[in-house]
Amino acid sequence: MEAVSEETRATGLERSLADAYREERSPRDPRWLTEIRRAGMERFHEMGFPTVRDDAWKYTNVAPIRKVPFEPAPEAGPTAVPRIPDDLPERDGTQIVFVNGRYSRALSSARGRPDGLEVKSLKEVLGERPEWAEPYLGRIARDGNAFAAINAAFLEDGAFVRLPARSAVERPIHLIFLSEPVFGPTLSHPRNLVIAEPGSQASLVETFIGTAGELYFTNAVTEVVLGEGAVLDFSRLEREGDAAFHISTIAVSQGRDSHFTSHSISLGGALARNDLNVRLDAEGAECTLNGLFLGSGSQLLDNHTLIDHAKPHGTSRELYKGIMDGKSRGIFHGTIIVRPDAQKTDAMQTNKNLLLSKEALVNSEPALEIFADDVKCRHGSTIGQLDAAAMFYLRSRGIGEQEARDLLVYAFASDVASRIRVAPLRSFVERQLGLRLAGSGATGIRSVIA
Repeated sequence: MEAVSEETRATGLERSLADAYREERSPRDPRWLTEIRRAGMERFHEMGFPTVRDDAWKYTNVAPIRKVPFEPAPEAGPTAVPRIPDDLPERDGTQIVFVNGRYSRALSSARGRPDGLEVKSLKEVLGERPEWAEPYLGRIARDGNAFAAINAAFLEDGAFVRLPARSAVERPIHLIFLSEPVFGPTLSHPRNLVIAEPGSQASLVETFIGTAGELYFTNAVTEVVLGEGAVLDFSRLEREGDAAFHISTIAVSQGRDSHFTSHSISLGGALARNDLNVRLDAEGAECTLNGLFLGSGSQLLDNHTLIDHAKPHGTSRELYKGIMDGKSRGIFHGTIIVRPDAQKTDAMQTNKNLLLSKEALVNSEPALEIFADDVKCRHGSTIGQLDAAAMFYLRSRGIGEQEARDLLVYAFASDVASRIRVAPLRSFVERQLGLRLAGSGATGIRSVIA
């Protein structure tokens, strides 16, 4: 096989982006939307694709993405209505589905939607009620990385969610993004906007899934705005196909006394990168970030988080755990910033990683940047293997070596899984832990999760 030149690797995706870029998607597009697209493309041209020489990307080489001339999925989509996998968590409530980045009315449903709750295609909102999105769209994730800039340049469709003020949505809201590349390597740019008005409460689950063995690229951006006193439980399940690439940016802006909780689960993809940026932009805001990433084979799973305490009396708690097997590689980079005005901040960050093979690797970089003096901030990071003393304890009580190993790994991971508040999703993640972590001949862990 002829080797691919460095020039080809560097220009495959650039060329396809240049060919596909159009500032206007519809004659009805408002001027401000066209400006967002133009600014996104200009920012991308200024930044260029990140390389390993960039500090934020030094462990994540995106050359495998750059060399593929990914194309947007045809608007016509697959010839038949795609099918959502049966083994996804049970979904009781409102469900909005996108196939290759485009809204699928046939797969979406609105069971039990309370009055005032808006769950729509962003493209539909931009065409009919653009004033709903204008104050927020492109303003929360304004300073994202090069891939977020590309997403802005190709902004077209995604999910729009608006929680009415002083409402409590009882059933979870499900956003499902299904990739089914049927015409070659496919690229999609889902753009989601979630607005939690003052005093609202809800749970939202964002799921990314795709076809195993297919080459595709999902480049997603989600912007979240929490009004005063709003409470949002945001779960994210990344379960892309084993040959796929996935890069996402989530940007959150919190109002006074708001509460934001994130549960990030990364299981799939050949290369998956998730940037989660939370700004506590008013007094008394609180956020909790929980994450679990499980790698095997030659997967690369990268998690970058940023918690920006901009105002006083803010509280943040963060717990991320990684389990890497085979030749997989995990990255955790977590930064907490405390601004000069953010006195009385209380922040804690913890990252723990477990290596199950000699060839697996984790790079962990926790960081604190503190510019205020009346604060409580602490962080910690560990990377290691299974506890030999715990293994000995289980073996001494008649438990086989493989079963003991599986039980310890499951216990390590279930600490994060048990914090997920959406019960069907929590059960699904626990089942996945059993399936992925249990040895081929072990039964102990299977009995634990049965």
